[in-house]
Amino acid sequence: MNPWKRPFLFPIYFILAVLLFGGVVMLLWNAIIPGLTGWAAISFPKALGLLVLCRILFGGFHGKGGHGGPSWKHRAEWRERWKTMNDEQRAEMRQRWRERCGPRFGRTPDQE
Repeated sequence: MNPWKRPFLFPIYFILAVLLFGGVVMLLWNAIIPGLTGWAAISFPKALGLLVLCRILFGGFHGKGGHGGPSWKHRAEWRERWKTMNDEQRAEMRQRWRERCGPRFGRTPDQE
């Protein structure tokens, strides 16, 4: 049986993951930062705090379907839809994208 299908084990996996990530942050910090900058080495609780701070500031650790844009499945669906469109439908779609998102990379519509 797949161990991820046992919900009562999730807290154990979560605690192990937090301990593992905290240990990795501490080891990397202590191996790199003091030699480069002269800053002090950090303890395990400070490494956990740094991990939480990074999560707050940079919004990392996104799970399935995070905030990084559409999923690969969604992109594949759009790619298939795009392939079935004729030139007139594609031009209409591009125009709607321009109206909603503006010109791509700062270009004006006449430059495309």
